[in-house]
Amino acid sequence: MRIAVAGTGYVGLSLAVLLAQHNDVTAVDVVAEKVEKINAGISPIRDPEIEDFLAHRELRLTATLDGESAYRDAELVVVATPTNYDPSRNYFDTHFVEDVIELVTSVNPTVPMVVKSTVPVGYTRSLLERWPEGRFLFSPEFLREGRALYDNLHPSRIVVGVPSESVHAEELEGVAHEFARLLQEGAEDEDVPTLVMRATEAEAVKLFANTYLALRVAYFNELDTYAEARGLDAKSIIEAVGLDPRIGSHYNNPSFGYGGYCLPKDTKQLLANYSKVPQNLIGAIVDANRTRKDFVADEVIQMVMDLVYAGVRRPLVGVYRLTMKSGSDNFRASSIQGIMKRVKSKGIPVLVYEPTLGDAEFFGSEVTHDLEGFKRRADVIVANRWSDELSDVGEKVYTRDLFRRD
Repeated sequence: MRIAVAGTGYVGLSLAVLLAQHNDVTAVDVVAEKVEKINAGISPIRDPEIEDFLAHRELRLTATLDGESAYRDAELVVVATPTNYDPSRNYFDTHFVEDVIELVTSVNPTVPMVVKSTVPVGYTRSLLERWPEGRFLFSPEFLREGRALYDNLHPSRIVVGVPSESVHAEELEGVAHEFARLLQEGAEDEDVPTLVMRATEAEAVKLFANTYLALRVAYFNELDTYAEARGLDAKSIIEAVGLDPRIGSHYNNPSFGYGGYCLPKDTKQLLANYSKVPQNLIGAIVDANRTRKDFVADEVIQMVMDLVYAGVRRPLVGVYRLTMKSGSDNFRASSIQGIMKRVKSKGIPVLVYEPTLGDAEFFGSEVTHDLEGFKRRADVIVANRWSDELSDVGEKVYTRDLFRRD
């Protein structure tokens, strides 16, 4: 099959690589450097499986800046462009998705389009109001930053949504099953749970799944906050709580808050979808993340004040890595940025160690690639996730990473 994939972030590139094992895939992006790297067999994002597949596997994959040509020749288009939460509209900004759809429908109006970008509940239905003849499906992704291709090779489930309001609903039901088959064909696991449902329910699956993950992060963070405030051993409490098989010992490592590209925006979007629907829990999850960052920042600020009282003149806070997850080069909406913002608001100078950032400054703070100099200059080092690189200055480090993992 000839497939065009719009967007080469974690979602788009991992899907393009997965599908290019057995299909002719064209990945479309607007950044020339990314296109050049993909065509040279180099991953523009940090993901070990994507890097390996591009460098060593036989893939029927090309990348291009020419979306019009790619979409005109495609038998299927996958839309995986970013959808950022817009706080002023209380809604996802979906204009990148619509820009792709506009171009696709102008050159290939009958081609089926699978939206992989995260969208509000009811979004696919709204597309039909604008493009009544459009052939749209929605398929949520369940991927981790830095392990996106691995999660496509070993999917927890495959979900494809068909808009029942579409005049092409019967035809799209068959396309949905075919798309699911293509994902199954590219995966390394067999018997992957596969569900074809209405598009609106599929949209809800994505937001509720990510909000549950955010709930779990917030829960163990609040447990950790309580233990820290009361002088208790949070690690032993979490280990014992997790031995209950109904709870489990996974996804329970405290952090500075949930962050990254998905959880902050998806929880806020789901809360916005609850307009006029009674709720307490969803709003509390969003609020809990803000409260956790306040608590962590206050702890760091207190460490700085203790140094001031001890005679250190204008202590320097070092931020160790802006990334949200170890093994990732993505730091969009990472929780440590919230800590950094709160610390800087008190007039405390901040130095950032982030080897993947080429800029000399990050929001007015110096960025360094010199790890040894960073450790020497910083009086307090803030690390959302521990690294053995910090072992020799452990007495300076503030982290809530109890289990040394994501």
